[in-house]
Order: sequence, then C-alpha cells, then structure tokens
Amino acid sequence: MLNSELNNRRTDAIARGVGVMTNIFAARAENTEVWDVEGNRYIDFAAGIAVVNTGHRHPKVIEAVKAQLDCFTHTCHQVLPYENYVSLAERLNDLVPGDFAKKTIFVTTGAEAAENAVKIARAATGRSAVIAFSGAFHGRTFMGMALTGKVVPYKKGFGAMPGDVFHAPFPVAAHGISVEDSIAALDKLFKADIDPERVAAIMIEPVQGEGGFYEAPTALMTYLRKVCDEHGILLVADEVQTGFARTGKMFAMEHHDVVPDLTAMAKGLGGGFPIAAVTGRAEVMDAANPGGLGGTYAGNPLSVAAANAVLDVIEEEELCDRANFLGSRLKQRLESLRGDVPEITDIRGPGLMVAVEFNVANTSTPNADFTNAVKAHALEQNLILLTCGVHGNVIRFLSPITVQDDVFAEALDIIETSIRMAQKTVG
Repeated sequence: MLNSELNNRRTDAIARGVGVMTNIFAARAENTEVWDVEGNRYIDFAAGIAVVNTGHRHPKVIEAVKAQLDCFTHTCHQVLPYENYVSLAERLNDLVPGDFAKKTIFVTTGAEAAENAVKIARAATGRSAVIAFSGAFHGRTFMGMALTGKVVPYKKGFGAMPGDVFHAPFPVAAHGISVEDSIAALDKLFKADIDPERVAAIMIEPVQGEGGFYEAPTALMTYLRKVCDEHGILLVADEVQTGFARTGKMFAMEHHDVVPDLTAMAKGLGGGFPIAAVTGRAEVMDAANPGGLGGTYAGNPLSVAAANAVLDVIEEEELCDRANFLGSRLKQRLESLRGDVPEITDIRGPGLMVAVEFNVANTSTPNADFTNAVKAHALEQNLILLTCGVHGNVIRFLSPITVQDDVFAEALDIIETSIRMAQKTVG
C-alpha cells in the first residue's frame, strides 16, 4: 500500500474542509517514532498536537485500557456510572490550581470543554457575555469559533458567530502589543462595548497554542484576576494544549501566582484517547441543573482509564522536570544558531512548549516562507514539525515528553540542518 494511493482515496472520500498537513499515512507508532504504510520511519515532534505527551502507546496507558476493555467499553455515565470516572475527577480536583473545594465534569473534546466552561459560567453568574483574546484558539464548534481570535481558516465561510463574545488584544511585544495596550483595550471594551456587570467569563490560554506559543505575562494574569474579582466575572484558563506537564508544570497557570475559577483541559489528559474536562470551584460547577451537562460519550470508560494511567506516568517518570530539561536543551540549540541565522527573531516557551519565530532577516516582517521551508526540509529528513501563529511564521515543537534521548538528539540535528537549508533555499 502506498501513501499516494491512500491520499487519492482520501481526497475522493473525505470533505476538503478536513485539512491535512502531510500525505503520510501512519501504520504504527511507539513513543516518539511513527512508521508509515510504506515502512518509512518518522520522528514525531507534533505528538498529535500535544496529545501524546506520554508518547505513542505508553505501556502503562495501553495496559490500563486493555484492562478496562475486559470489563466494559460503554454504559454512558449518566445511565450507569463507574468508579474510575469518580476517581479521575477526584484526582483532577486535587491537581488543578486553587486552594478551594472543586468539582469536575468530563466531556470528549477541547472545544466541548471550552463550551461547557461558558455554559457553567453563564449558569453561575446569570450573565451572558464572554471575553477572549486575539490569536486565541478555543475550537471549531460555533461557540469555539466565536471565542477563537483568528478568522482564517477557522471562521471563514461559516456565517454569523454566536453573540455576546468580545475580544481584547493579546500582548505580544514582537508585534507591538504590550501588556499596557491589552489592559487599556480591555478597559475601553468595558466603556464602549460591554458593561462588565454583564460579563460571565474571561477566557485565556496561559500560553497561546495556534496563536503562536506566546506566554501570557504574569502582569496580565494578575490584572485579569483583579478585574474578575471586582466585577464578579469568572476567570477561565484554557489549558487544552498547555496542560499535563507540557510547560514544565502540571498546568501552565502554576507559572503565575493567579488561580482561575474554571480550568478547561483535554489533549494530553487522555494520552491518545479522547477525553476532556472542566474543573472549577465547587459552587460554580454546581450551578447547572442536572442534565444540563454531560454527553453520551462524555467520560468514556476507556478514555478515563487511559487518563488515570497518564497521571500516574507523569508523576512516576517526573515528566514536569523532564519537560524543563528537554525544553532547555532545545532552546540552547536554537540560540546557538542566532549568530548565523538573522531570520530567527524569537525563541520562547516554558517547559517543552517551545517555539522559534522567523522574520525577514534584520526586519520585523514575518517570514512565513522561511518557516514553511524549515518545516518542509525537516519532513524531507523524516522529522514532523508544526507551524502556528497568526502570520504563519512560527515553528512549534511538541515532541512527546517521554522522547528517547538519542531520538531527541537526532531531531535537534535535523532541526539545525533544516534551518540552515531554509537559508539557502529562501533566505
């Protein structure tokens, strides 16, 4: 079977709105390595977009799911509940930042987690408005699209978005937006567009994912907490991409002395199995009436078993520390290229949520062509990389945190080679 043959079948059978980055069809995977249907080996620095933080098919995750398979695969928790759903909720209530009583619900996707956070916030406050940020990504459902701060490709062609959603600029110094600018814009929003007493929630990614791996400054987080407390607004942290050791902490909000009221999570929680959650203040989480939250597959027992195993692996293998160690190595390697590669304008990111941004040499003009060339040259050497950013000029590195040392070293060499090759082909 050839990749090209499968790709022809894909284009004939699947709507073109489901975009794909490569024409490589996976056949099997272990930890950080993937083999395609033709037997070619690839190093995966995408990790299913920060999903398999614990690597493809971690033995403990697979063992837990196999054990659950021998019991049952689905009852619908709302019909026949099961213990591991309860135990996972108890663990998240302990792990999510905040020294107060918490409760949790499970859903299936990150978009559902974001939507349910909004539902819960509206039920708890009796208000309807929500504020998010430019460059944010919160999903492809209609409320997810409304919250997302980027039109193409997420909103284009889908008509009117749900109302009462507002955006403030996210501070990005490289793009001329300071924390002070963001705060001033939020204040203006309250004066010109929306009464703060009508706002249910402010939702923010501690590190923007699709937006470019920009970390929210602590000064902004502190201000948001203050504003929320003053006006009875709930602060919602979207930790879908940042959670579960990716940033060197279990949750990225732990990098700030700021605690959210609600935390939305997904991706890395399931280790490759679909599960998402919202955890928050118990009294807030209890605001919705019975039946108002949940879903047929919400908290599927196989995914719950995987998630419990993922939490065990993070603790036992000290993956927060490993994320910091690997991220430091990666940033050091990228920094070593700065003197020879003037296209590198920024290297950033906590833990192993690292990005490098490229501009036209010695200018402030984003260079998407150079970025795409780096990604293409890496793929030619069988390393899978992802781009991001509102200008498409950022490479994000999302290898499994369990990546083998020799594979990581091999990938670093390919990254350097790819950047130097991009200089020759684009620079």
